[in-house]
Amino acid sequence: MEKMSRVTTALGSSGGGGGSGGAISGRTMFCHLDAPANAISVCRDASQVVVAGRNIFKIYGLEEEQFVEKLNLRVGRKPSLNFSCADVMWHQMEENLLATAATNGAVVTWNLGKPSRNKQDQLFTEHKRTVNKVCFHPSEVYMLLSGSQDGYMKCFDLRKKESVSTFSGQSESVRDVQFSIKEYFTFAASFENGNVQLWDIRRPDRYERMFTAHNGPVFCCDWHPDDRGWLATGGRDKMVKVWDMTTNRAKEIHCVQTIASVARVKWRPERKWHLATCSMMVDHNIYVWDVRRPFIPFATFEEHKDVTTGVVWRHQHDPYFLLSGSKDSTLYQHMFKDASRPVDKANPEGLCFGLFGDLAFAAKESLITGDVNRKPYPGGDRRYPIFFFKKPDLTEQFAHVSSALSVFEPSLESGRMDWFAKTARLYLLSGKPFAELCDHNAKVAKELNRPQVSTTWTMVRIMFSDPVNPNHNLSNKLGTLPLMNSFNMKEMGAGMCPDGRLDRSKSEGRTDAVHLEPGNSHISNNEENEETEGSDGQAEYMFGDAELDDDDLYSVEHDNPGEDHEYTLPQEAFPLRHEILDNPSAPEHLQQDGGDSPHVSGNEAEATCLTPIESCSLISASQPLFTPHLPASFFCPVVREMLRHYAEQGDVQMAVSVLIVLGERIRKEIDDLTQEHWYMSYIDLLQRFELWNVSNEGLFVWCQGCSHGGHLEHMMNWLKSSPHCPAGCGHLCEYT
Repeated sequence: MEKMSRVTTALGSSGGGGGSGGAISGRTMFCHLDAPANAISVCRDASQVVVAGRNIFKIYGLEEEQFVEKLNLRVGRKPSLNFSCADVMWHQMEENLLATAATNGAVVTWNLGKPSRNKQDQLFTEHKRTVNKVCFHPSEVYMLLSGSQDGYMKCFDLRKKESVSTFSGQSESVRDVQFSIKEYFTFAASFENGNVQLWDIRRPDRYERMFTAHNGPVFCCDWHPDDRGWLATGGRDKMVKVWDMTTNRAKEIHCVQTIASVARVKWRPERKWHLATCSMMVDHNIYVWDVRRPFIPFATFEEHKDVTTGVVWRHQHDPYFLLSGSKDSTLYQHMFKDASRPVDKANPEGLCFGLFGDLAFAAKESLITGDVNRKPYPGGDRRYPIFFFKKPDLTEQFAHVSSALSVFEPSLESGRMDWFAKTARLYLLSGKPFAELCDHNAKVAKELNRPQVSTTWTMVRIMFSDPVNPNHNLSNKLGTLPLMNSFNMKEMGAGMCPDGRLDRSKSEGRTDAVHLEPGNSHISNNEENEETEGSDGQAEYMFGDAELDDDDLYSVEHDNPGEDHEYTLPQEAFPLRHEILDNPSAPEHLQQDGGDSPHVSGNEAEATCLTPIESCSLISASQPLFTPHLPASFFCPVVREMLRHYAEQGDVQMAVSVLIVLGERIRKEIDDLTQEHWYMSYIDLLQRFELWNVSNEGLFVWCQGCSHGGHLEHMMNWLKSSPHCPAGCGHLCEYT
């Protein structure tokens, strides 16, 4: 009576919210714990909370201004692993009864009414691995249920020394067990393989129902306190799902997408649509969701600095106080009025593209009304949803924002995707030489009016094609190579013999300098003069059909008596090579009679051959300044960025096609995950356009039972005649 009177006094004072039977007083507060908490549970009258963990097991009193430590249950000189708790639950009918799930596989009950310091009551050691969850029956005092990592669930009668029933899920470990609030004999169990099972405690041999709830482990479940058929589940796939269990098959009626794995889920009292969640890792916040609006939390509590491990509403009929424990060794009481509301910071604008290029844009009406050019959206067009707002419920406190929806349709030509299907059918990706594949695909792209893609194929061919003859005769390339420091030499007729060879006796008296005299007329295959680097005037060249060597440069002199300026080459800065006795003859077309050519005078016909011995070594104009052919690896980074550009622009077809054609030339430059993403995206597009033959060319399947597989068509043909695995493992494979 003394305890009940104290609790009644606490409930009698006014608080921050309305609940049935009186309001709980208090404020947002916290206290530091001795160690991280794994689980918390509150007693029925909301006056005390128990905190359990690997190194903590304490009871705290909930007063108006603070937490007050009431009892430390870890007693004894050498605390055993029975005190290392993974879960704890306070009985909602018997105020002195607690149960804990130990990490060593033990299930322990505690009687707070014992006069001794050690409150341990019963110890059950039937589980072989860690016990993840314990749960008291909501209306049966002596019935306790446990779920363990060993895959078994056990039902205990606290008046007996051992379990009365064992339930085998025939699956992986059990992560959560919860008695139904409305169905006396029913409990739900969640498993690490993604399944949820419903059991009748009277039939331990087989479950009543099983369904796959999540992709990956299901960490938690919770029955709705008011709707008897609603079961909420949370898993590693970052989703919270609400299932209607009243139908013949479990029906998913709501789904909330969170940002991290869901570790705990608890329905909010007195609020049909609200539930609270916390994460197992990464995210430290506690979220309260309205399942009708699953994309943004209704409220957020951001006080914890580490992962939240336990959440519980303080009273089963009060929706305004939430208790939480965390790995940051703190225990919090949150007041709902102090929670942050993410919807207040949310952007009320939205933008979305349709499959065929339609653009939908929603914004505040205040932003749209000023646009006089905006055409009203036809409400009678049933291609798009009609948005309307109902009168808000009093308990619904989401911000009311009225938005206007605009839909923009592209022109028929810009929105058509005929080029995609035609490209997929006409492209060649194998079966011919590399250059032919590139040329063919470039031609296809050009015919489809896609010049940039066509140019890309051409550039890929140029970059990665092997040169036909890298040692090709250099004289055939002179018209395309850059030439530098080439000069026409002044006529040296005085030192020439009649046969066109240099007269050595007359040339010895010459100075070391060689005089240049530009003329207005010259013999050249080019019609225009080009200024060269390092030259103040116009350089004149004569190439003809002869082959140029490093030591030979044929030139002719132009008679230009009116020109007074002369240009002089500097003296050679390096010693001359050995004396060349046999000087090459002049080109054939210069040995012809000068009268035969209308552009050459008689003196010019006496063409000279200048050698380094007699004058100076000239810098050859025929040597390229770079390697004629760059290795293919030089272009790989450029091509890699090009493929990423096309993929980011949405043209995954181009990225995959070039990737296939180049093959090993570029594949090592792009990580496997990115390649797989491109391939799967392209296959998905091909299937949307019903290009089955194209998409199946590279599709592979494998058996989930034996993990063997192969090409889709080959596997289908094999399984038509034999059910056995083609790899010879003996497994009976099935393709559906």
